[in-house]
Amino acid sequence: MSGDFLHILKPNERKILRTIVKKVNFKHYPKEFITDREADKFISVLGPVTVEKLLKVGKDNNIANL
Repeated sequence: MSGDFLHILKPNERKILRTIVKKVNFKHYPKEFITDREADKFISVLGPVTVEKLLKVGKDNNIANL
């Protein structure tokens, strides 16, 4: 299963990924559906390579402080 790597993410990394997913992938979702749980479900279906790339972009652009 591709989501097996989620438990090894640091809290700061998870926060960065959630922020990216909520702002980019959930841009047109109703506000009541934009939750951490929904973001985690979305992240879990991404592959580890994609998550690694998203983390790099997030860290390079200081996404965690938005």
